[in-house]
Amino acid sequence: MIMRNALQDLYTRRLRRQLENARLPRHLGVIMDGNRRWARQEGLDNPSLGHRHGGAHVKDVMGWCEDIGIHHLTVFVASADNLHKRDDTEMHYLMNVVEQIVIPRAVGSANWQVHVAGRLDLLPDTTRNALKLAAEDTRDRAAEFHLTIAVGYDGRHELVDAVRALLDDRAQAGSSLTELAESITPDDIARHLYTAGQPDPDLVIRTSGEVRISGFLLWQAAYAELHFCDVHWPGFRYLDFLRALRSYAAR
Repeated sequence: MIMRNALQDLYTRRLRRQLENARLPRHLGVIMDGNRRWARQEGLDNPSLGHRHGGAHVKDVMGWCEDIGIHHLTVFVASADNLHKRDDTEMHYLMNVVEQIVIPRAVGSANWQVHVAGRLDLLPDTTRNALKLAAEDTRDRAAEFHLTIAVGYDGRHELVDAVRALLDDRAQAGSSLTELAESITPDDIARHLYTAGQPDPDLVIRTSGEVRISGFLLWQAAYAELHFCDVHWPGFRYLDFLRALRSYAAR
């Protein structure tokens, strides 16, 4: 065990040196998958405990991003589909993790501003209010880093909401549908996305070995590099993080 840890440390330092002059993403998106599978793998009595470990792990990745200079991080906590299809007990547990672990640790990180992406109307009142308060409390920070918490999120819903908001804005300005159809541009839609004002993600990482993006940042990630990692989210190590960045830099 000691020898293995020593070799991992040596390899990690080597990877970190390789990235010193590499091109790194400005914006990293992470699909945090495999919490419950990790808990079962670790022999935990309640698989939902994996969500607690996964929620706490967000702070670790924030620290890694600070260390290496990635200024935008978006984490996919739960999809709109999850909220509808997963067991109510599990979703209640996950929302408590968001309220009690993810949000307090994000707000408590002075270098970070918190943003929210998703259909907040799908969330419990306490979760919705906690997310809104986190965004408000950090809005005026002179923060160098930005964390977006995607919960109750679906990329198709986001596009529908963006188009609705665009139509409403143009209607209030007195434009007709014909005028809108003739003048609409991709930038018009982008300005109404949940992530408006932020750069598009350059790299999207999904843990747990699943090879799909599950509706995550469909518009924004159109040109992003994708990296699929076999380890489950709570077991995602700094070593795995650096490997993903090395893969991105090599492409």
